[in-house]
Amino acid sequence: MKESGRKQGAVSPCAACKLLRRRCAQDCVFAPYFPADDPQKFASVHKVFGASNVNKMLQDLPVHQRGDAVSSMVYEANARVRDPVYGCVGAISSLQQQIDVLQTQLAFAQAEVVHMRMRQLTSPTTSNNPATNSADHQYASPSSRHTSNSQTKSLFSMDMIDQANMGESLWSC
Repeated sequence: MKESGRKQGAVSPCAACKLLRRRCAQDCVFAPYFPADDPQKFASVHKVFGASNVNKMLQDLPVHQRGDAVSSMVYEANARVRDPVYGCVGAISSLQQQIDVLQTQLAFAQAEVVHMRMRQLTSPTTSNNPATNSADHQYASPSSRHTSNSQTKSLFSMDMIDQANMGESLWSC
């Protein structure tokens, strides 16, 4: 019979007590959160925060919040092991930069959709020109394509230039 990693007759130490080489008491504050089968979890937390500080933090919290606190400490400790200077803040900053870039790209895409809709609404349709009335306008002969409004073409080419320049400035950051 096991209860939270401990046998009834003999007490098997949790990962924290095993690392600290001490006897694991029945009321050990570490035992529910640092099981013996996952010693690396406590090792990284101990390396960053120290066993005494972790003990104090857990003692100061209500029991129902301790699991979340341990998860946060483990995450921060692992981030500090990977990046000793910035830790979690470095990961958060990197993700925030990615969000900013993606929001800018989304704004450009939305603006492009608006421009395309505006072009569709403002493009002149004449009943004399079968190329502009047919659904297969893209397959019209080259001579009929040249008869379309030159102002629409210049707007389109300017949009492409603006998009190209904006794209270059976006990626040059």
